[in-house]
Order: sequence, then structure tokens, then C-alpha cells
Amino acid sequence: MGIRKAVLPVAGHGTRVLPATKSIPKELLPVVDRPALQYVVDEALEAGIEHLVFVTGRGKQAIEDYFDHAYELEDSLAAKASKADILKDVQRTKLPAGAASFTRQQAPLGLGHAVWCARDIIGNEPFAVLLPDVIVRARPSCLAQMVEAFDKTGGNIVAVDPVPEELVSSYGVIAPKKRDGRLIEMSGMVEKPPREEAPSNLKITGRYILRPEIFGLLEDQGKGAGGEIQLTDAMVRLMESQAFFAYEFDGEEFDCGSKSGYFEAVVAHALQHPETAEDARRILAKYSDAS
Repeated sequence: MGIRKAVLPVAGHGTRVLPATKSIPKELLPVVDRPALQYVVDEALEAGIEHLVFVTGRGKQAIEDYFDHAYELEDSLAAKASKADILKDVQRTKLPAGAASFTRQQAPLGLGHAVWCARDIIGNEPFAVLLPDVIVRARPSCLAQMVEAFDKTGGNIVAVDPVPEELVSSYGVIAPKKRDGRLIEMSGMVEKPPREEAPSNLKITGRYILRPEIFGLLEDQGKGAGGEIQLTDAMVRLMESQAFFAYEFDGEEFDCGSKSGYFEAVVAHALQHPETAEDARRILAKYSDAS
């Protein structure tokens, strides 16, 4: 069975970018002309995902509204011929009827718990998980690359990319076992290891393809780091009985969950956007000279 469904955990408070997220979901913070979440949804759709499961929390109604039909706005734009291109951009944000589900994570119990909340909607089939504050710029998309690898292996897959060795202690990294091009069979995962003990410099990015057996493990998974139910802990347990792979994707990752990462994402996308590239270069040069 192919990968038809994806879980997007969007219940987090966005504490690393407060106070901006006091009244706006962090997932809807704009990266040039669309929210960060739109890039993640577009990646999922490009990879062939047919149904998106948003795991939400209090104060996240705006996410559901964003992907819905905005009657008044679209009628207003349609009445002005000069706004035709803008109308098309707005209409592209609508998800097809029945292509999305929204379920609540009623307490901030961690990523593992958020994924578990989607169990009944996902059912007994493999699925993807995309962290909404991670944008990956790639062609084909990061998840599309992973789906192609899954079609060959049928096993669990996490996306990875290399980081400088001096930074490995800030990330979860994998322990490689055997490599075939970009596909790497794993023997384990280590969370924030000391540099001298790190099994590799391949950090886990916010993209996963998981077998449905993960839900049974998440059901009784105890609390881990930060007093939360960690997805990584359940994956380590699943690795004892199922094949696990890492895929070193071809692309560039942006962590929009931090202030500096969000700023980098805005700059990088502004420099590539046809409507903003020239102005972005001029503005960056202006402030670069001033410093």
C-alpha cells in the first residue's frame, strides 16, 4: 500500500517565536506571501498525499479557516478584473472537499501523543508525518523523495541531512548500518549526543514515513524528554521488530520554529520569489553596507 495520508501536528504554542504567536498560530506566520504551513501542505500534495490530518489545539481555528473557501474575499476579488491573479492564488489555498480532517490534542503531551491522536483517521496503513514548522525546499519535494524510497523498501523512513560535527550535540542523529546511495539502513537513533560519542552527523529532519504499528507503541509509551511522550522513543522500540531507514534528501531545510530560522526562511524565499527577488537583494545589500 502506498502513502495516502499524512499527519501534521499543529497544536504547539510556538513559544520560541513569542510574542508573535500570542494571537497567530505559528504555522500561519508568513514566509513572503504565504504561511509556512502552506509550503508544508504543498510538499505533501506533491508527494501524492490524498488526505491531511491536522492535529490541532485551542486557538488554532484559523488554520482550518485558511484552507477553507473564503466567500466574501473571493467574491470581492472576482468583482475586480485587476485582482484576477490574486484570486487564483487565494483559490489555490483551498483543499478539496473531504481531503482534510481536524482532530484535537487536548493537552500538550508531546509529538508522540499528537501523532497517536490521529490513529483512528489513519487506520491500519503506513502514513507520513510532516512537522509544520520545518520547510524543505527541494525538487522533487522531500516527502516525494521519501515516498519513492518507501515504494522500494516498505519500511519506516526518516529524513536526514548532514550538519557540522560541532553541532551534532544539538540534534537527534542516526546510527548508520548500511548505505545505498541516499538510502541508509539504521541501527539506532541518539538524541543530542556529545560530539565525541555521536554515531554520525546526520540529523533527523521533520519528515517521517511510519508503519501503523507505531500507534500500538505510542498507546503505552511513557513520558520521555521534557516530560512528554516522544515519537522518537516509540520509533526506537519499533526498530526492534521492523526495518528502519534514513533518507538523506536532496534539498534545503528551514526551521521556522526559531526566530533566526524563521528569518532565514523569509530571506531565502524572498530571494527566490520572482516578485520580491530584486527588492530583497537591494534591501539586504543596504543593511549589509550599513553594518
